[in-house]
Amino acid sequence: MNATGALGRYGEDLAARRLVAAGLTVVARNWRCGRTGEIDIVARDVESRGHEVLVVCEVKTRRADSFEHPMAAVTPAKADRLRRLAACWLERCGGPPPPGGVRIDLIGVVLPARGAPVVEHARGVA
Repeated sequence: MNATGALGRYGEDLAARRLVAAGLTVVARNWRCGRTGEIDIVARDVESRGHEVLVVCEVKTRRADSFEHPMAAVTPAKADRLRRLAACWLERCGGPPPPGGVRIDLIGVVLPARGAPVVEHARGVA
């Protein structure tokens, strides 16, 4: 694994821990759907109304000196791809959508030169 891959894997590990700490259940990591792409994390959440939600989570990890903040990384094209991936997941693994539907979340991880990583979780970004 190269340095970029290791950085991404580290960010995904932090993101998965953040999701579990927030009460979500991680169902899959790095799930691929042919040429459509990959879902970093697939999870299940329970909304305040008690409905289960399928969560497709995109994880972006950047060093603090990076040009772009990770939370700016989900473009409309990326959001469309994540929606297609969610549909592919449901078709192949999940069955019908859960009562609460599907939510696309973004977790941005910023790694400073010194100190603890900063992990931000944005729910329902697309």
